[in-house]
Parts: sequence; structure tokens; C-alpha cells
Amino acid sequence: MMTSFNKRHILASTSVLGLLLSMTAPATAQTAPTPAQNAENQSAEPTTQVQTVTDPAGQATAGEDIVVTGSLLRQTDAATPSPVTTLTSANLDARGINTVQGAIQSLASNNGPALTNSFTANGAFAGGASAVSLRGLSTNSTLVLFDGLRAAYYPLADNATRNFVDLNTIPDDIVDRIEVLRDGASSSYGADAIAGVVNVITKRSFNGISGRAEAGISQDGVAANQRLTLTAGTGDLDEKGYNAYISGFYFRSEGVYNRDLPYPFNSADQRGVGTGGPNNIVNGLQSNGLLTNNGPQAGANFYVRPANGATAVTGSRFQLLTPGCLNGTPYTTTLADRTQPGQATNNNAAIAPVVCQQDATNQYGVVSPNIERFGGSARFTAKVGSSAEAYFEANFQQSSSNYTGDPSVIRGNAPAGILFPQFSTSSAAAQYAAGSAPLSLPVYVCPRGTVNCTAANGTLNPNNPFAAQGQTALLLGTLPDSVTYNATRNRVYRAALGINGTIDGGWNYRVDGTAMHTDLRRTQAGYVFIQHLLDVINDGSYNFINPASNSQATRDYLTPTNISNSSSDLYQIQASVSKDLFALPGGNAQLAVGGSVFYEAIDAPSANPDNNGPTQRYFTINAFGTSGNRTVSSAFGELQLPVLDQFLVNASGRYDHYSSGQSNFSPKIGAKFTPFRQLAIRGTWSRGFRIPSFGEANALPTTGYVTNNATLFSDAYLAQYGCTVATFSSCPTYIRSGSYGQTTLASQNLDPEKSRSFTAGIVFEPIRNVTFTADFFDIKKTGAITTLTAGDALQAYYAGQPIPAGFEVIPDAVGVGFENATPRVGLVRSQLVNANTIHSQGIDFGATGRFDLSDAVRYTISGEASLLLDLSTTFPGGRKEKYVGTLGNYNLTAGTGTPRWRANVTQTLAVQDTYSLSGTVNYVAGYNLSAEDQGGVRGDGGLGVDYLPPNVDGYITLDLVGTAKINDRVSFYVNVLNVLNDLPPIDPATYGAYLYNPVQGGEGIFGRQFRAGIKFGL
Repeated sequence: MMTSFNKRHILASTSVLGLLLSMTAPATAQTAPTPAQNAENQSAEPTTQVQTVTDPAGQATAGEDIVVTGSLLRQTDAATPSPVTTLTSANLDARGINTVQGAIQSLASNNGPALTNSFTANGAFAGGASAVSLRGLSTNSTLVLFDGLRAAYYPLADNATRNFVDLNTIPDDIVDRIEVLRDGASSSYGADAIAGVVNVITKRSFNGISGRAEAGISQDGVAANQRLTLTAGTGDLDEKGYNAYISGFYFRSEGVYNRDLPYPFNSADQRGVGTGGPNNIVNGLQSNGLLTNNGPQAGANFYVRPANGATAVTGSRFQLLTPGCLNGTPYTTTLADRTQPGQATNNNAAIAPVVCQQDATNQYGVVSPNIERFGGSARFTAKVGSSAEAYFEANFQQSSSNYTGDPSVIRGNAPAGILFPQFSTSSAAAQYAAGSAPLSLPVYVCPRGTVNCTAANGTLNPNNPFAAQGQTALLLGTLPDSVTYNATRNRVYRAALGINGTIDGGWNYRVDGTAMHTDLRRTQAGYVFIQHLLDVINDGSYNFINPASNSQATRDYLTPTNISNSSSDLYQIQASVSKDLFALPGGNAQLAVGGSVFYEAIDAPSANPDNNGPTQRYFTINAFGTSGNRTVSSAFGELQLPVLDQFLVNASGRYDHYSSGQSNFSPKIGAKFTPFRQLAIRGTWSRGFRIPSFGEANALPTTGYVTNNATLFSDAYLAQYGCTVATFSSCPTYIRSGSYGQTTLASQNLDPEKSRSFTAGIVFEPIRNVTFTADFFDIKKTGAITTLTAGDALQAYYAGQPIPAGFEVIPDAVGVGFENATPRVGLVRSQLVNANTIHSQGIDFGATGRFDLSDAVRYTISGEASLLLDLSTTFPGGRKEKYVGTLGNYNLTAGTGTPRWRANVTQTLAVQDTYSLSGTVNYVAGYNLSAEDQGGVRGDGGLGVDYLPPNVDGYITLDLVGTAKINDRVSFYVNVLNVLNDLPPIDPATYGAYLYNPVQGGEGIFGRQFRAGIKFGL
């Protein structure tokens, strides 16, 4: 039987072998059609090239020159000193990728804290969106453009601080190509282009009717998806002087839950995972509802314990409020279960005699949300006179997502930077004055609005089994009859218009304007409103003993639907002129100058504000909110000097001034040397900047939660809980499975982040139609905006030392059964500052080849790979954290880490231009389960578990696409994705998904998938 290891290495070896063979295959002089040709000629043969470089000297590219991303001058992307990757719709078809969002996420240069659609259902602050992170420098350091113009930010910020453009807003059906500039481009576009630029270029014209219909599903019957597109155009720019087209599309992707997946991804019971050691057996039991030695995991059941006020009765235990389990199966605890580490036998009053084992992962876990997108576009382009061309384009798109989540929480913290107390009496004010206390059911209930409820004006509480004895009932659990529901609906309206041409004197001009508005609605249901919880507890209107008997009106009162609306806007006008100045030995010197003014704004009120008082809020709803606007004025220029046929120099610069007071000048210089036709050497140097985001400058306090790990604690602290750092896996769940919130406070005094970057590369074409590229990059960002390192405050707290300046540490609620111990940390608060230096360094590789093996058979191959040599942060004082090959930067990446390698290779065999078969190998490297930003040591596997290896393997998948032309107008295709049905490797530490890494694994978690479709063109 072939092992997974062998399959992966055979796939990798086959791809490398194919690439090497392409160097020796018979070559022809035929040149692949350029993207511009394919845009105008929809019947042109698809090319599977990733890089459109065909000649190092830039002399072999067919068709007219185009304005390449990162430049103001018309030229080929082969001629520019900057490395540019171009993706075409034909390339995406050959790889079986059916959305532009998916294509951008698959870029080899996309690394680190990318935001995927799947993370919407796993705690993303910016739920419903997708964002790219070139070079591992996060979503806010990659600029996304539409036709060279800026786009409006998604109203919600990634991690509540990073503004970005949502890739789901790209109208897939009219995209001609995607150009990815893989070096800094602030000299051309201004802020946010530190790591690179993704420029989505739409079709200039279209004539005829074309469309497609496709549907797909996994072999296990999940992840169903459908796509429909239709485009119709008329007119010919050259013959009739105009072209107009309209287009529409529909896309739907069905949500997937953990219960839909194979084991172990479908169950919280991990007893069949790894070595089978004692800790994973305990973990398997714990995850099913029995927390051995640590107290009950209530799950969607209610447990009560008699108390006098908020103090539990000595010797009492929690017990099920109902005679049986409302959810799960009963389990009778043993003496060992009730024995607390380090304490006397049978001393743990937190353990109930009977608990309910419940596999919450299987019942509630979400892998990816339901996604639905549709929209329409229209464009009109016309010749104006004999030397100008004008256009108008309008787009509308709606993108929606939704999923059901966990049971509704009745006792917890809201991620708002404020610690919510746990209420126990009718006096909420008293609870806030006294601090955190367990939630409890009172002895008496009274009509709603009664200030003091006593025996004189109330009745015994029917929900409290200890009321007759005058005792309150401490309450644990979540609502058995309610789960949370989240939905986003984002509507995007965009219009653009412009004119370009030539005037007397040989001046080329271009004027463009755009307006874009996003309207985001978030709907959240099933979340408990705190004051309403107090109301139904104190008036007895909610039946805790038999939740099924509650009326819908009561449930709606307890969990009222929360709807919040946010928006963002972008308005821009820019103009430029260019001219050939004088002749040089290598060609004409060119100059371009221009200016731009744009206005951007975000209005995203908190979905869970506290301005009406601490009880007028929901439990666990993200409280992030921000608003702001600014106007940016810019001037820029570019000079290109072809000094010799073999030597080209390009220099550019841009000055930006913000109405908020910041300004910046960004220079860039590039050069390209072609000693002979087969080889070109290129390089760039630039300085860039990133303006503080609206979230960083204006946001409400924002809290993200991070799971505790052994490296945070001291032996002296853990001794209170009967364990040590070395025996952390046996610590009570209150410690081991708890989390702390990192609260970020915005600041309007932040300076822009500054960057220095350079690239150096070669383009090698040993024979015609075979091209190899390699580009080294080095980016250094200084004054990086960050919070102070929470680990410093945490370690001081747990060591009993003074808290460092700049931090506020707020203890969590005390652990049940550990009332006399020092509580764990609940929140660490600190303000954003310009403090860190971030360094990213690596090498990009690319290769393309195209060969006619005979008159009827053509073979093409293309591939790209990115090797990340360094991604690190240096802090004030010189301390440095390195992340490559680990799960760091853990907080920034949601634990998805920073793999060293990403690569893909596509090979296509076409027969008589009628049949084709493409195979794509995708690879993401493995990593160690460590993260220096979590206090661990690089390579120590400290975030892993003792029953699994400390390293997660690399992940390779193979996709196949077969296409057959029925006639010149209709073709049929079949995609088989993840042909070998190879699931992602197990990762117990990544918190963006359960037991696997969603960025590394992608849609491979769905197993083998099939998709079929038909395309037509008339």
C-alpha cells in the first residue's frame, strides 16, 4: 500500500521532473498570446502561464504595450525591472480555481496572516471577508486595486485593527487578468503597498455572448458549489468606434460542519489520535463532557449547586438541574474523577455525581460558512475623435455568508475590553461593585421591575431546587434550546470612468475617477442579552428545568436578534501625462507625472456598545467599532531611461499628504541589465509607508482571546492548582484550557509605518518559450504599529511581580472550586505604539514552458514557488522573535503560522486544440508547533501535545482538469480536485480551525471533489 509520505514525494518529484524535461523538449518559435490578446479575442487558445514574461529583453511579446502594474508608462511586463506575476482566467480554469478570491489566496507569495473565507465561522473579527497577505506582512501591507484605482476598505477590520480590501467583492466574470507586483509600490500608489500590489484588471471590451454553468461537490456529498455567468457585448472599437457589454454572475458555496468530515476532524474525542498516551485519552473524555480531575464541562445542560448568596455550601456538589441530560449522554463520575490534583481524596466539590458527555465539536463545529455571491457589471467604451478613448463602468455585487454556531452562553466575557461580571442577585449594580461572582438563581422571584424581591412580595423560585431551604443555586451551562447564528450581507456599488489619449506635442494623458460604496449588514441571533437574562432569572419567566417548554417569545426576549450596519466609501480622481523626451541608445527616454486626490471613510459602529450601561449588552458579541474619514492629496512622477539596448533605469517617486496630518515621500529606483538575449538581471530599491488604519487610530477597545499555555505560568503560581509547568497537562481546565484577552487601545498619535525594500532577480530564457525567473526580496518595516508584548505582563502577574509600565492586567473570574487561589488573567490592556521592526526576506521562483510536441500535440508547464527565509519582529531593547517554519506570529496569524515554502506547478497537454488535460500540484510546507510570540522557544513544539509529533508535515494536493471542445462555440470540462483524497495533516494548536490549519489545508479538508461545467461563446 502506498503511504501518504510516498504519494507526496512522488507528486513533488513528478513536478520537478516535468519542469526539467521542459528544458530539453523540442522548442518552436511560436509565442504565447498575451493577456491583452486574449482580452480582445475570446476564442484564443487558453494559456496556462503564470508569468507572462516571454523574453528577457522585452522584445518578443506580441501585441501592443500595456500599462503594467507599478508603472505609469506603457510597456510590457517583461520589460519592467519589477517582478510581476500575471494570472489569467485561462490559467485559473486550468487549475480548477473558480473564483478570483481563490486564485489570489493560492499565490505562492501569499503567506502568514491571510484571511480566508473559512475563518468567518471560526472567530474572525472581519467575518464574511477574505484578504491576501503577501510576504507574511499581514493584510494591511498588501494593496488591492481595481484597474489601477483604489477600492473601499471592508467596513470591519482584520483582528479589529487592519483595514483591507475584501477579495469577495471582485466581479469574477469580467476579470481579464490579475497582475501581482511583488515589490514595494508606494512610489506609484501610496500607502499600504509595502509588501506588493494586487491589481485586478477588467475586460476593456467584449463582443458576442459567452457564459458558463458549473456545479461541484465532494465525494462525501459536502461542499456543494454552483456558478453561473453570462456576458453579452456589442460593437467594435476599431471598426465602429465603440463597445458595450453587460455581465452577470451567481456563485454559491454550501457550508460545511465538522460532523460532515471524517475522523478525527469530526469529533472532540481524540482518543484515536496520535500515540494513544494517557493525556490524549484524558483529552478524549474531557472533550466529550467529562473533565477528569477538573470539574464538569456543562455543555448544553444546566448544573446547579446550593449556595448562601454567592458562597457555595460546604461539602455540596454541582448536580444536573434536570433528572437527565438535555444534551449528551449520562456518565457517572468515579472517585478518580472527583479527586483534585494535590488535594485530599474526594475533595473536589466541583464534580457532579452524574455529568453529560457531549461531543460539542461534532454537534456545533463549523468548517466553512454558507456563501452566496451575485452581481452585475456594465461597461461602455468609445473612441473620442481620432486619438482618445473614454469609458464608463458600473458594478454591483452582493456577498453573503451565514452559519450556526455554539449554544448560547449565559455566563461569560464579552470581547470588548471590559470584563463582564457574573451576576448572582437582582442587584446588577451591587454585582459590578463587588466584582465577578458566579451566576445564580435567587430564592424568590417577583414581577419584572421589582427592586427588592423578598418573601413578602415574591414567590419561591420554581427553577431553584434549593429555594425551600433558603439557598440560592449557582448555575453553570449554556442554553440547551438555543444556538448562535451569524450572517453577513455586503453590498458593493462601484462606478469608474476615464479618458486617455494623445494631444499635440506627443503628450499621452490619462484621467480616471472612481466611486465605491460598501454597505455591510451583520445579523446575530441566539446571543444572550445580559439585562434580559437578569430579568428572566429574577421573574422566573424562563424555565431552566424544562427549556423545551419556553415560548418562542421568551426565547426571543432572552436572545433578541442583533442587527448592525456598517459602511465604507472611496472616491478618487487621478490624472497623469507622459511623453517621450529624447532618444537614447536603448530607446526613447520617457517621463510621466501625475496627481491624485482620494477620500476614504469607514463608519462601523460597535455591534455591542456599552454606552447604555454594562448590562445593556450581549455576551460574547464582538464589540469592535470604529469610524473616521480622511482626504489624501498626492503628486507622483516616473522617469525611464533606456541608457543602452542592454541597460534600463527607472526612477519614480510620490508625495502623499493626509488630512489627518501625516505626510510621506516614497522614492523608488529600478534597473534592468540584459547582457545577452537569454538573460536579464533586474533589481529595485524603494521606500514605502503604511498609514495608521482607522481601526488603529479611532477604534473602540478591542479584545482578542488567546488560549493559555504552559510558558505563561510559574511553578509557584501553578502550585495553587496542584500542578507545575512540567505537569501542565494535568492542571485543572480552569488553567489549562482557559484563555486571556488582549485588549488593544487605539491611538490618534501614531506615525505611519516606514519600509525599505529591495529586490534582485534574473530572467533566464535558455531557449524560446522556456523562461525561468528567480527574485530575491528583502523588506524591512520600521515603526511598526503594535501593542506592547502581553507576555511581559502575563509573566510578571504569574510570578507575583509588579506589572510593567504601559499595561493593565485585569484578573478573570475565580475558578469554580478554586475560590481561594489567585485567579488567572482575564484581560491585558495596552495602547498601540510605533515600536517594532519587522523583517521579511525570501526568494521567488517562476518557470514557464510551451512546446509543440507534434502538429497536433502541445505541452505547456508553469509554476511558481516562494521561499521565505526570514519573517521576524525586533522589539525595543533588541529582543527578536522569528516566525518562519513555526506557528508564529501566533496572535497575528490566528495560529496558522508562517510556512517556509509555498509552490504550485501546472502542466497541460492539449491535443488538436480540442482536448486538454491539466494537472496542478499544490504544496505548502510544514512547520513546528512553536511560536516565540507565545513565550516559547523556536522549535520546541511547545504549543503541541504530548501524544502527537511536534512538527506538522507539509501538505501536497493534486488537481486534474479535463476539457473537451464540443464545437468551436461550446466546451465541456471536468475538475477532480485533491485527486488522492489526501486530508491536511493534524494540527492541534491552530485555532482558526479544529485539528488542521485552514491556510495550509485550504479546501483539501473536504477531500476529493468533483466539478463539471460547460462554457459557450457565440
